[in-house]
Amino acid sequence: MTKKIGFIDLYIDEWHANNYTGWFCACKNFEGFELGYAWEEYPKPDGKDLKAWCAENGMTPAASIEEVIEKSDVLCVLAPSNPEAHERLADLALRSGKPLYIDKTFAPDKATAEKFFAIAAEHGTPLMSSSALRYGEELTTALAEHEFNYVSTFGGGRTFDEYSIHQIEMIVATLGTGAVSVERVMNSETPHYIVRYPDDRSATMTYGAFGFSAILAGKGCNAFPLEGTRMFDHLLEHILEFYKTGVSPIPAEQTIEVAAIREAALKAEQAPGTLFRV
Repeated sequence: MTKKIGFIDLYIDEWHANNYTGWFCACKNFEGFELGYAWEEYPKPDGKDLKAWCAENGMTPAASIEEVIEKSDVLCVLAPSNPEAHERLADLALRSGKPLYIDKTFAPDKATAEKFFAIAAEHGTPLMSSSALRYGEELTTALAEHEFNYVSTFGGGRTFDEYSIHQIEMIVATLGTGAVSVERVMNSETPHYIVRYPDDRSATMTYGAFGFSAILAGKGCNAFPLEGTRMFDHLLEHILEFYKTGVSPIPAEQTIEVAAIREAALKAEQAPGTLFRV
């Protein structure tokens, strides 16, 4: 029996939804799945409405979130640019008991991230979230071969609010949990952030007109992942494996830490030179 994948979105005509349908179908482990039902809270003002989008993307329009959950076997809450909407979009899905992937940015703050995992645990709902930058081949290869205690990340995007998640995901994937503070160094032209730990680990983030990359260093080794090669291919393969097993490849503690560092970084963005607790 094939598993139907259901989409829940703020508005469905957006970059992730537009690409995930084809990327899912192209995954080497897509066998046993099919695209199912989709729902949007409202149509994008200058985009396609749900009916037109579904006709183009091989999904079936649903009348409600409840219908998506009822008629789907596994769930995907999207709205990648609007984490503040995830609480209402994901509430019923978190209580469904069905494997749920929530797109980046998972949650707007640490408290909400912890709340999501608590609700999911209470209702037996497997839960996963990640930025695709965790799955670039250069980074995953480096992490498989060495242990690192320092990472410096670079990246850009429309706003630090929306795109900092990618740098933070790389930091947490490399160093794990336990960050204690974030500080923005006082540089108005190229914002630079220091993420501090209570031990020998340390990290920095630089935000500007950069492609996403990271420099890693450890005892007797270093690496410079230049690109996120096939990062979305690998992300969607991991999501499908999660849908099959109900086991997230990413510890909940790491996903919560990503939300916590981002929350502190957004505060630091507005107050250079001040340390904000994670």
